[in-house]
Amino acid sequence: MKYGESLFDICYLVFAIGTGIMLFLSKNKETRMMALASLILGIGDSFHLVPRVCNYFITGNWQVYLGLGKLVTSITMTLFYLCLYRLWLIHYNQEEKMDITKEINIMVLTRILLCLAPQNGWIDGRDSLFWAILRNIPFLVLGMRVAYLYYQQRKGSIFSSMWVLIVLSFGFYLPVALGASYIPMLGMLMLPKTICYIGMLILFIRRAREI
Repeated sequence: MKYGESLFDICYLVFAIGTGIMLFLSKNKETRMMALASLILGIGDSFHLVPRVCNYFITGNWQVYLGLGKLVTSITMTLFYLCLYRLWLIHYNQEEKMDITKEINIMVLTRILLCLAPQNGWIDGRDSLFWAILRNIPFLVLGMRVAYLYYQQRKGSIFSSMWVLIVLSFGFYLPVALGASYIPMLGMLMLPKTICYIGMLILFIRRAREI
């Protein structure tokens, strides 16, 4: 199990960061936004996945690193969806509506502030179901709002399946975020959740080839 999971995690990180670097070489505004989203996703997840892999093979107390990694990943995942919103504006040539942008920004800021609260117990591994629910409410609202925007513009676009990948990723993520501390087997849902992110990265690459 540890070998398969570790290999998958490493391959995912290399793919995500590599995609970001490759796309960042372009001077196109849309491609640059996809590059930024890819780098935020890959680098952010590395803070959690690298200590997780090390924990399998190197003896020691990795609790602090794993906790900090979860905190960083929680924030970067939030920023990733902010990038998806900005990408939606650029790709579909949408005029920015300040009420939508304000809603998105409020959810992003609320989520980040809740993640930073010491009551989450990231460092000492003191999981709080209440705070897990609380910090994921704005994250869920953010994700579903972005998914709905892509759903509305789904026809005739290479991003037609983006909303499906977003919804599925949350469907796999929430049981882990809320229940993995109590039912460790739920952690296996992180695999299909990561596959959803890989699907988004593949859409980025396909779109970049069109431009």
